[in-house]
Amino acid sequence: MTEALKYTIRGNTGDWEVVVGLEVHAQVTSNAKLFSGAATTFGAEPNTQVSLVDAAMPGMLPVPNRECIRQAVRTGMAIEAQINTWSRFDRKNYFYADLPQGYQISQLYHPLVGEGAIDISLDDKNPDATGKRIGVERIHVEQDAGKLMHDQHPTRSYVDLNRSGVALMEIVSKPDLASPAEAGAYLRKLRSILRYVGSCDGNMEEGSMRADVNVSVRKAGDPLGTRTETKNVNSVRFVMAVVEQEAKRQVEVLEEGGRIVQETRLYDPDRNETRSMRSKEDAHDYRYFPDPDLLPLELDEAFLAECRASLPELPDAKRKRYEALGITPYGAAVLTAEVENARWFDALLETGAKPVAAANWVTSELFGALNRLGKDIATSPVTPEGAAELLALVADGTLSNTLAKQVFEIMLETGQGASEIVEERGLKQTSDTGEIEKIIAEVMAANEDKVADYRGGKDKLFGFFVGQTMKAMGGKANPGVVNDLLKKALG
Repeated sequence: MTEALKYTIRGNTGDWEVVVGLEVHAQVTSNAKLFSGAATTFGAEPNTQVSLVDAAMPGMLPVPNRECIRQAVRTGMAIEAQINTWSRFDRKNYFYADLPQGYQISQLYHPLVGEGAIDISLDDKNPDATGKRIGVERIHVEQDAGKLMHDQHPTRSYVDLNRSGVALMEIVSKPDLASPAEAGAYLRKLRSILRYVGSCDGNMEEGSMRADVNVSVRKAGDPLGTRTETKNVNSVRFVMAVVEQEAKRQVEVLEEGGRIVQETRLYDPDRNETRSMRSKEDAHDYRYFPDPDLLPLELDEAFLAECRASLPELPDAKRKRYEALGITPYGAAVLTAEVENARWFDALLETGAKPVAAANWVTSELFGALNRLGKDIATSPVTPEGAAELLALVADGTLSNTLAKQVFEIMLETGQGASEIVEERGLKQTSDTGEIEKIIAEVMAANEDKVADYRGGKDKLFGFFVGQTMKAMGGKANPGVVNDLLKKALG
């Protein structure tokens, strides 16, 4: 891995470096909450998924959800992190209306997962040559708070406890990120890994993944500056905007002789600016102490082996496997960025499709069509088996690339198979030399001036004759045969 290009902010007193760390809160994929059996379905009616534990009724004791712990361990393994076989839950004490217990159960001192790393790249065309390794400090498991609703009544706020007790993984990076682009690349890569593992769906628009963005600035060689934390940023684009705007704000403050206050801020996407929310609390402000209702978590080797065996092929390994098949680094990066795309492509390869031709077709024709139709791979009208049938017809010469495009459009509209469309509509490619020679003669007769120009040295006109011949034959002529016969006819 090599260092990415340095990102600096030019101020009146020189260049400033940006230092960024992300705390990503990822909702664990689980049908039940971290310490209760209440459901976690998104979009349910308010307060319909709340157990007595979630509502903090007296005498209710939390019981850890094994699946939530398993998913967090699998996530740690996916980033090659240290898995702590002994960990403990702590109480983080603070008062807020959507926190019925008056504390959050988290893991400050002894997290489930220790240090790991995530490799990012800023250039899909050459991922390894433009990569950077970002350290992950820890992953700890904690429960989410409820949700305050301020838009239901002009003078009152309501509380929805559906999210209260939902399991979160807090994934804390080291301050290794140094630009908006790196922050965006890290968040996309982390989301991709979570989706491959299946430990979080990564849907930031639904709140199941959000980031707290820590930003500071400094002159080259200086120690780390005072950082601010912008809370609950819910898109990759917004995270990048926060890094850029908050860094610029800090530089302006410092160059005007002010100082940066360690505080919590909010991002306003309408104004593209961060705003002060409150002073930043330190750990002692929350009076952390071990949760007396929960025993420490002790993981045995059988559990760890089960977690390790359940891991899928991860994006970097899959990308390298695709590259070994002859697919370009860019094509491999595009195909592996989202797990659903990679699964679809793997299913296409399992049909026996040639890897390079299949990758080129998927990344250009299929993805282009899905983008145009506003669909994703999960709702693609064409299945991997249907794509394999179309590619096979191109490979055996039944269809030219031009005809294949026509057939593909009909497949998208009708759902029919490629072979059926070819037979029904007579779209087979022809290599009949007699028929092609006849059309070539007609094209040359209709363009005698261009024939003379070509023979006079204007070689670029050859493409014109190919196009006219193909057009006259409705795109059904074999391009290779057309080229050979035209060269002879034109001399």
